[in-house]
Amino acid sequence: MKRIFILAILLVFLVVLGARSGQLKLDLKGLEGLLPKTQAPSIISEDKVRILSEESLIIDVVDKVSPSVVTVSIETSRQIGRMFEIDPFDPFNMFRPRTGERQRIEQDIGTGFIIAADGLIVTNKHVVSETGAKYKVVTKDNKTHNVTKIYRDPSNDLAILQISASDLALVTMGDSGNLKVGQMAIAIGTALGEFRNTVTVGVISGLGRGITAGSPFEGSAERLDNVIQTDAAINPGNSGGPLLNSGGQVIGVNTAISSQGQNIGFALPINVVKEALDQFNTTGKFSRPFLGVQYRMITRELSVLNEVPEGAYVQEVVDGSPAEGAGIEIEDIITKIDGAKVTEQDGGLAKIISGKKVGDRATVEVWRNGETKTFTITVGENSGE
Repeated sequence: MKRIFILAILLVFLVVLGARSGQLKLDLKGLEGLLPKTQAPSIISEDKVRILSEESLIIDVVDKVSPSVVTVSIETSRQIGRMFEIDPFDPFNMFRPRTGERQRIEQDIGTGFIIAADGLIVTNKHVVSETGAKYKVVTKDNKTHNVTKIYRDPSNDLAILQISASDLALVTMGDSGNLKVGQMAIAIGTALGEFRNTVTVGVISGLGRGITAGSPFEGSAERLDNVIQTDAAINPGNSGGPLLNSGGQVIGVNTAISSQGQNIGFALPINVVKEALDQFNTTGKFSRPFLGVQYRMITRELSVLNEVPEGAYVQEVVDGSPAEGAGIEIEDIITKIDGAKVTEQDGGLAKIISGKKVGDRATVEVWRNGETKTFTITVGENSGE
């Protein structure tokens, strides 16, 4: 007790002396060893150390990767509402409609990240789905570049944009095969098509999820399997941006959000992207098996309700496609391919076709006007350009 009392008096004396002189800097941490452990003051808590460490890590990742993240914008035009002009000399048509003018619009719509110094950028296919529109990308330093070429992957929600540039900062791609639920996830993107370079942080909430990207009423709708689920806030406009690990490596491409809940976002694993890029770098295009139909999946509930079989209801047959050549028609329901049932819960038509190779011959069963018909189709190729 006497020792503690003496140390306490000494401590008070030093504090008073330092306050008066303004020159004495006191290292309290150095005194902790002189006191019994049960009475040593907690100068720096472990929680504070952990928080400071996390903040530094996130800041380092953002500083490292942000120069490689771009905003994707679209340039299009729209017609302003019809105007009316008054003609007092025509009592039967005093208000004559006048065609409205067209107005050019530029809008940020998505995100991307740079994978090649000479101007190759990864984004989502649905971000650049309008084939007749002009697209631009804006880099972190607010430089704008016209997109000169777009390569769309017909099987995945991926697209490659080409711009004329050099010496661009590249991302580092990680390995999505070693991810663990609970590990940190960082997303960077143009949230809501308005707030560029927005950073959100969370964890990987789940792996191996299955979602449908795009519209299920169009042939472009895809069933994406093994996607990453995260609670890092992903908003419209984040699509195509990178999902990062704590080392600043890209582990996924932010693709979709859940309309039924909050803080539920999904990203395409980067290993899928790397596989597609290997093919692109070899051939200069995305080559995928192609059937040539636009369809809507008929679920079990719909099949019972309408007294038709489950399958892919054909809404359009592409001219010159393998499906047209084989005799597939609009309103056919594709029920089986090579004996495998075409059902929504198993990934639908897209999942089965993606497992075929270009040039494969497949037996297709369809339901037409109450009868089952069988066709032989040679799987074609869709380059996705």
